[in-house]
Amino acid sequence: MSARDRTTRSPQPGGVDRGRGETSTARIVERVRAIPRGFVRTYGDIDPHAPRLVGHVLAAIHDLPWHRVVRADGRLPKGAEQRERLLREGVPMRGERVDLREARLPTGADPAQRKRESR
Repeated sequence: MSARDRTTRSPQPGGVDRGRGETSTARIVERVRAIPRGFVRTYGDIDPHAPRLVGHVLAAIHDLPWHRVVRADGRLPKGAEQRERLLREGVPMRGERVDLREARLPTGADPAQRKRESR
């Protein structure tokens, strides 16, 4: 595989998303920051094509509301600390998981995504 082939595959952290002219990291940061208190999003909600990249960005950038991002089944990847923060924001739980039926931010509620769709 040539270097050119590697650069046109899936976006790397900070890589340019050629279709939108912005970096994948910037798009993820914008979507995470748009999650309001009391709501959550899943990794796949934030970037359906690169949920692992979302985790990488959350680990690398420390001023994001990381606790509002959960697994697709509502489990908490960061355990007790994440649970405590979500409970303080009023996020409903079902046992050890977030009640996604109540707490998941609807896709249409993402102001950053709506702005791009209107172009």
